[in-house]
Parts: sequence; C-alpha cells; structure tokens
Amino acid sequence: MAYGVVDPREERAHWCPAVLRAPFAARTWRETGYVLLNLPMCLIGFVWTVVAFSLGAGLLVTFVGLPVLALALAGCRAVGYVERARARGLLRMEVDEPRPVHARKSGLFARLGAQLGSGVNWRHALYCLLFFPWGIATFVVTLTFLAYGWGLLTYPLWRWVFPVCFGQNGIQVYGDGHGHGWVLHTPLDMLLCVAAGGATVLLTPWLVRGMGHVGRLLVGGLLGPSRLDTRVTELESDRGVVVDTAAADLRRIERDLHDGAQARLVALAMDLGLAREKLLEDPRAGAAMVEEAHGEVKIALQELRDLARGIHPAILTDRGLGPALSAVAARCTVPVTVTVDLPGRPVPAMEGIAYFTVSELLQNVSKHSGAARAAVDVWQVEDRLMLTVQDDGRGGASTAAGSGLAGLAERLDAVDGVLAVDSPVGGPTRVSAELPWRA
Repeated sequence: MAYGVVDPREERAHWCPAVLRAPFAARTWRETGYVLLNLPMCLIGFVWTVVAFSLGAGLLVTFVGLPVLALALAGCRAVGYVERARARGLLRMEVDEPRPVHARKSGLFARLGAQLGSGVNWRHALYCLLFFPWGIATFVVTLTFLAYGWGLLTYPLWRWVFPVCFGQNGIQVYGDGHGHGWVLHTPLDMLLCVAAGGATVLLTPWLVRGMGHVGRLLVGGLLGPSRLDTRVTELESDRGVVVDTAAADLRRIERDLHDGAQARLVALAMDLGLAREKLLEDPRAGAAMVEEAHGEVKIALQELRDLARGIHPAILTDRGLGPALSAVAARCTVPVTVTVDLPGRPVPAMEGIAYFTVSELLQNVSKHSGAARAAVDVWQVEDRLMLTVQDDGRGGASTAAGSGLAGLAERLDAVDGVLAVDSPVGGPTRVSAELPWRA
C-alpha cells in the first residue's frame, strides 16, 4: 500500500512562508473539495448500507435474504471503489485495490458464501457506517470555517448590504431589543473582523489537511487490501523473482558448460585421438601432443572448479562465511578488508545469499568503481544478518531499473531482505544489505 500524500512540486522552496501560501495552495483546495464531498458520499454509503442490510436481515427467514445481503455488500464495495478513486484524485493517495472475491467451488450457494464470508466486503460495510458521522462533521466544520473566515476577512467590502437591505449599520453581534448592543460598523470593528477572518483563513488549510489525513487512514485501513492479501501479493511477486532468477542461473550454467568446459573437452578428445595416431608414426610428436592435451585438461578442470564455485563454493560449506568472503576478497582487483563478527552460522540459504551478494558487489567494485580500496563488514543484529560493502571510488551507483543493483535488490526482497545504496557522485559508495538470520 502506497501513500502519495504531497506532490513534491508543491513543496519547493518559496520566498513566501508556507503558512501564508497554504490558503491558496492547490493541495488545500483539492483537500477542501474532498472534505466537502464527504457529505454526499457518506449519505449515499450510509443510506445504502442501512436500508440494504435491514432488508436483507428481514428477509433471512426466506432464501431471498442471502442474495440481498450479498447485494448489500456489493454496493458497499462499489462505494469503496468510488472512495479510492476520490482519494487518488483529491488526496493524491495511492491505495491498492483489494482482491476480488472468488468462490472455491461453482454454484450459487458457493458464490453467496464467498461474498458473505469475505472480510474485505465487511470492512467496506464498516467504512460506510463509520464514514457517516465523520463525513457530516468534516463537512460542517470545513464549511463553517470557510464561511466565517472569508466572510470576516472581506467584511469591509460587503458591509454595505446591511444598511441597504436590513436597515442597520452592520452585523449585530448581540442586542437587548432596547437599542443596546454591538453592531460591527466602526473602523475598530472592521479591523477586528479582518484580523479574526485572516486568522481563521490561515488556520483552515491546516484543519482541512488534518481531516484529510484521517480520511487517508480510513480509506487505507478499511478500503485497501488486508495485510494477509498484501503479504500474499508480495509472496507471489517474490516467487516470480525467485523462479526467474533460478531460470537465469540455469541458463548461465548451461551456457558456461557449453561454451567453456564442454567445448574444451570436445577439442581435447579430438587432440588425444590425433595424438594416438601420431604416436605410431612419430612418437616424439605424439608425446608433444599428449603434453598439450595435459595442459588443456588442467585448464578444463580449473573452469569446472570456477563453475562449481559459482554454483556453491565448497569453502562456504566447509568453513563458513568469514573464510569464504576472504577468498572472494582475495580475487578482487583492489585491496579489500574483510571483517566478519558472527556468533554462529545462519541457515545455509541465507549464508549463500550473503556470500553471492558480497561477491557481486565486489565485482562491481572491480569493474566500475575505480576505487583504491574497499571494505566488507558482516555482523548480526537480533534476528537479522547485516553486511556492508564500502569503497572510495567515483560513486554514482544506484538501484535504477535495468542496473545490476536493481536485480540484486529484487533477489534480496524475495527473501525479505533489504538493499540500501548510498553512493553520491564523487564517492564514496556504501551498499548495505539486510537479510533474515533464520538460524
């Protein structure tokens, strides 16, 4: 669920203080429109909910009651749809649409049961009931402050209406019917009216924004997806990332085998076949060819070791994260200081993810940073595995779409991890990762 409360363009530096600009700001008038529209919307939602549910409850003695209740909930969902659209347009708020209700089985009773058993539907109904008093209160308060604020502020401009139309000098604050009272008509009265009106006008935008914030809480809490639905959506997205990553890794392994070790072994087999034929004709030349083949075998073995290390390094399994990261740092093109302070070993999955995260970050340091030195720190905080990779390079790294760090951030997010990048142009760069410990 995302909340886009303020347009950054409206919060830029300005020569005029915000308190004086607020009554004329676009945000104020948008949110004022939202609050004033609360009255018709709360009336529609409340009347529909009370009438439809009362009718459905009264008809429960017959079969007709269940479809009427389901229809009542559907109407509440429709009100919720309009309310989310209204919040998007006027409050600049983004709230995810709740999941539609699907019956696990076919048939009328299954569909009715799914509608009546949906917690999302009942939260929409609760919103229609709670929104009724809140909508009336916000409408009345906002309209009162607007009318009195602007009315008093501009009172000197329209005071002439009273002598012309009502036969008195101005607004009568009080009177006893015997000629004694207070009528606002003197210059001091005008000054007091303008001062009170100006203060009310300046206060109104902040009052409206406060009521708008409560509206965001109501919409987000009752009309958005539940925490369970949000979590299910996140897990589905994470599952897609994991599947895509696994498929990409399998393709990489297949490509490395096909283009590397497999091609070299095929060439080696051909060379050995030629050497076998050559040994009968020219033993010395045949021996030289066997020697060359022996060198090719060593290269092929090294490629297979590198490939196996890329899948899961043996040193990580045997000795843990500290020695494995030290081995990665030794292959980096810049000097790297490794500090690992862990009370034990996390689960192998998290240990492997931490290893490959540091490995990829150090590859970025070697290829792109232009750094003279780097440092790796790994430690545990409560139930989280923390790691940072720092370098003194040129900076400018980001998790923008399409970058390697963006893919790394997605992979960490798939396991409830977090990646944070602090890399101003000119450096230094600090990339922090946080993973579940799950020991």
